[in-house]
Amino acid sequence: MSSIRITKQFSFETGHALYGYDGKCRNVHGHSYKLSVTVIGTPIGDRENVKFGMVIDFGDLKKIVKEEIVDVFDHASVFNKNTPHVELANELSIRGHNVLLVDYQPTSEMMVIDFAQKIKQRLPQNIALFSLKLQETDTSFAEWYAADQSPQPLPRRQAGPKGE
Repeated sequence: MSSIRITKQFSFETGHALYGYDGKCRNVHGHSYKLSVTVIGTPIGDRENVKFGMVIDFGDLKKIVKEEIVDVFDHASVFNKNTPHVELANELSIRGHNVLLVDYQPTSEMMVIDFAQKIKQRLPQNIALFSLKLQETDTSFAEWYAADQSPQPLPRRQAGPKGE
């Protein structure tokens, strides 16, 4: 039977700040994130199975992503725990705010890597995570594709003749 990709979309609100960044995003601010989760697998062929014809029940995929990502990140403030933002995070926590301290700079790029790892661990063995798209604004997003993940490092950009 054919491999089929299915996608489920999610939305959540998250605040963050990028410590050491040279632009406005060094300040605490928030985004209305949109996350598209695409998995790939073969539809269930057993006619006796209540999920006959499905790669995965959209409800099952929703449960995984909601528990691992949406319920954790929605209306939270995310900070890199290895920066001075920890002081701000502690103060917010004391005042009852939902604060997440992560091991990475909370950019869309790093968040999508984190999300991929969390979702992959929860998927059934016969289902693979195909891609994630984390949209930060209407015009800006980061994408993660399983096919792009290899043990070999990406090629490094070579400097041009004038150090370009």
